[in-house]
Amino acid sequence: MDHRDITAHILAAKRRRGLSFTEIADHIGADRVWLTAALHGHHPLNRVQAAAVTALLELPAEAAAVLEKIPTRGSFDGASPADLTVYRLYEVLQLYRPALKTLIHKALGDGIMSAITFNVALERHDPDARPRMRITLDGGFPAYLPWE
Repeated sequence: MDHRDITAHILAAKRRRGLSFTEIADHIGADRVWLTAALHGHHPLNRVQAAAVTALLELPAEAAAVLEKIPTRGSFDGASPADLTVYRLYEVLQLYRPALKTLIHKALGDGIMSAITFNVALERHDPDARPRMRITLDGGFPAYLPWE
């Protein structure tokens, strides 16, 4: 069994049991966005978390070991995502990339946003009649060091 198989089991069990990702995250004491990414194969769970998810969702016994494996992160099956939600995030980055890069470097200097100590949050807010979403990316900013 690989992580794609386990993810399919997770999504089926989640639907069958009527659980949300928030409820699963609360059950194991993890951040909802991080756990959702982990259950889709992008982060490893620790032994306690893997056992808790496996038990809660009544997954096959070998699921815990797969959930603990360090995944290949940041890879997509194709060159451009077909899923419209993911594609729109790509589109936002394509459109705003030059402005964001300019503003980041103006505010912080020459460096990068670190994905090592990184947090991401997603929230719904309704400032008017239409629902909106807010995505917060929070990463450290190590400066580029010039070669000496």
